[in-house]
Amino acid sequence: MNQDAGAGMTARLVEAVRDLRYEDLPDEAREAARHCVLDWLGVTIAGAHEPLVDILVDAVVRPERSEDAALVGRRERATRPTAALVNGAAGHALDYDDTHMWMTGHPTAPVLPAILALAEGSAVSGKALLAALVAGIELECRLGAVLGGGHYDIGFHATATLGTFGAAAACAHLLGLEKGAWQHAMGLAGTQAAGLKSAFGTMAKPLHAGRAAESGLLSALLARGGFTSAADIVEAKQGFAATHAGAAPDLRVLDGLAGRFLIRDTLFKYHAACYLTHAPIESARRLRARHAVDPRAVDAVEVTVAPALLGVCNIAEPKTGLEGKFSLRATTALALLGEDTGALGTYCEAKMTDPRLVRLRDSARVVTDTGLAPTRARVAVTIGGRRLEEEADSGRPASDLFEQRSRLRAKFAALVIPVLGAEAAADLAEAALSIDRLVSVDSLLRRAGRSAAA
Repeated sequence: MNQDAGAGMTARLVEAVRDLRYEDLPDEAREAARHCVLDWLGVTIAGAHEPLVDILVDAVVRPERSEDAALVGRRERATRPTAALVNGAAGHALDYDDTHMWMTGHPTAPVLPAILALAEGSAVSGKALLAALVAGIELECRLGAVLGGGHYDIGFHATATLGTFGAAAACAHLLGLEKGAWQHAMGLAGTQAAGLKSAFGTMAKPLHAGRAAESGLLSALLARGGFTSAADIVEAKQGFAATHAGAAPDLRVLDGLAGRFLIRDTLFKYHAACYLTHAPIESARRLRARHAVDPRAVDAVEVTVAPALLGVCNIAEPKTGLEGKFSLRATTALALLGEDTGALGTYCEAKMTDPRLVRLRDSARVVTDTGLAPTRARVAVTIGGRRLEEEADSGRPASDLFEQRSRLRAKFAALVIPVLGAEAAADLAEAALSIDRLVSVDSLLRRAGRSAAA
């Protein structure tokens, strides 16, 4: 990944990924990318008939009457931009998709739907798609690193904003745009990027991922046709960094990332809730396992987290399953009760209003510790005057990719077998994990489409 030290930030981001080829990717980056494909297909098929997706189909897909591109897990087809929109929203509907600390968001959800919609029917190989996916994720994560925490802290949902850049980069890569068109694609992405954290816990959050995919695809297609925008959109006066992060981008950050493949640091969810609740969940699970905690005997619960979490996942009294995914108290209580926090059915209204959960949830208080990273947490319970405490960190990428592959296959099976059946689910998983052997990604989409027929 070459970088011109004399270029502006937008140009340097483009140069870091524009010439990336499948053959340039180290084995670990390729394997991580395969994992992203597998995991996204699983959560998208499982989320394809969520109410928010049905609403999108009724409002946008059916009036178009297009047959251009597939909707994963559904019978309907759509225009390419709309397929990116709907598949992007479906992939984030369960909030069970991958995440990344450099991006402070979900890297695959906005990127993969965009390039799948673009690739369908165009004889795009699995290798080309994988390289484009890596290019998109690398760019959005580098942009996140350059902006720092300020972008997320002031209220922007990075999956929506940075994800628009990532989707545009991946599509520009797949289209083979020349340098100038790449920068115009970035400019178009930057002027469309939007999404607020205040929407967390509602259907608008998955919509963010869908709009990022749609806008990224549109940006690349327009740039290919000669559509112009600010070529220095990140660093320009009143540009993306100034308006969305309140600070000038730090060029030195890119120097520190040169030669790295950030896709290797992708984190995958094994609890179907906001990723920032995972460390408290793991802490509570350890308490239950190591100290044989009886939730009925718990007098009080204390959840200690980084201050930043209070603006993300601190819904105090969730009533719906979607709200529950963004509640530190509720998810910690679920774990202490021994509920399966990886099961989609756990996050429902009946569970959130269960008197056992409500009692434990209301006995909990959330406190902050500025010394904790956002992915670390401590959970303590008080039982008869005795205090028990455990700590966990969910921010460490897997050291063993073979083990991660195995865990993701199990997660995929749990999500997809109820929809496709065991044989078709296993076939799709194998295709996803060997995507770079596919002559055309159309065969992957056909396999994913079996869920609609089923």
